[in-house]
Amino acid sequence: MNNKKNYWFPAKRYGWGWGIPNCWQGWVVYLTYFSLLTAGILFRLPSSHEAAFIGMTIVSTLLLVVICWIKGEPPSWHWGKE
Repeated sequence: MNNKKNYWFPAKRYGWGWGIPNCWQGWVVYLTYFSLLTAGILFRLPSSHEAAFIGMTIVSTLLLVVICWIKGEPPSWHWGKE
């Protein structure tokens, strides 16, 4: 039996964190994140609604990090193939 989890976001080969998604669910998360940022730029112009734009960007980014933390490989430093 295979004990390996099905991660949406594999660990990066070099450095700390996650790389590009390896399944459609991860791509949906990334697309949603970038759509929220684009909507914030278009509908909450950073120059006229600075606080709302910064708040929405922070909340969106924190939500992305939480999803990556839950559905991704445990983050640690990587120095290439091992």
